[in-house]
Amino acid sequence: MRKRVSIKALQAFEAAARLGSFATAAEDLGLTPSAISHQVKILEEQLGLPLFHRVHRSVALTDAGRSYAAEIIGAFARMEAATRNVTTTGSGTTILTVRSMPSFATQWLMPRLNRVKALHPAIDIRLQASVSPIDLTAGAVDVDIRYNPGPPPAGCVLDQFPEDIIVPMCSPALANGLNPIRGPKDLGHHVLIHSEVNIVGWRDWARRHRNVHLDMERGLRFDRSFMAINAAANGMGVCLDSLLLARQELQSGRLVVPFPTRGLRAQGHGFVTLKSTAALPKIRLFRDWLFDELDACRQWEEQHLASLGPPTAGAPEL
Repeated sequence: MRKRVSIKALQAFEAAARLGSFATAAEDLGLTPSAISHQVKILEEQLGLPLFHRVHRSVALTDAGRSYAAEIIGAFARMEAATRNVTTTGSGTTILTVRSMPSFATQWLMPRLNRVKALHPAIDIRLQASVSPIDLTAGAVDVDIRYNPGPPPAGCVLDQFPEDIIVPMCSPALANGLNPIRGPKDLGHHVLIHSEVNIVGWRDWARRHRNVHLDMERGLRFDRSFMAINAAANGMGVCLDSLLLARQELQSGRLVVPFPTRGLRAQGHGFVTLKSTAALPKIRLFRDWLFDELDACRQWEEQHLASLGPPTAGAPEL
């Protein structure tokens, strides 16, 4: 026999679990804290188990409550997203809201949006670029593309991107100028451009090239890869960044990899969605397209590095 629970009680529980407080949940739903407490109590009675530990004036989810909350919060997020989509689109299209780190959005995703639109014309993408953490359970965002994401939050799933290939890059004019760059040692005569939030930086590169002297205290510093890449393309120095993010500049000739290298490898971005929404057609189709594109980019990156020739014999790169 199917167990029935009160939708009103579920709504109160979802808000309390998501916000971590009966009082805050009451404000969110326009009720009183006692009303929230009463509805949660009804739900616990209907389920036959406690969902919250009640200690003085605070509450904390039980193990069962935490597991239940992950599913219920995701379900409410799906309902909110469905409502938003059906009320904002009336022509058979659906909106997919993607939040991305700014550099990935600027350097890689935006130039390819026409491709996914051509492949899936019924999906309209709303792209948000932000470094602030996003709570997918709030229902405002369908996909979160995170950098160095770590373990996925409760109720979410993570698909890790292929590893980034990190290499030195500069403008052709700098590579072939008064102090030409033909090998790692030549970098000591040039300004280094630091991407300060990247997982891999110049210090990591220098540890693999102990016979090369680099002045780590000097140079230009940026907190976003797209700024470091743009600075290098404009001849301001040598950046150490991702081939994936610099693809446009390399193909257009604004940037070059000045000497043969295998590059450093690092796990960069990840594709995060709610477990409860991961199988929605719009998310599944976008994820499949994105990872197909990433696979194609990886093949191009490996071919591009191979075209430069083998690294210097004995170079301690991984």
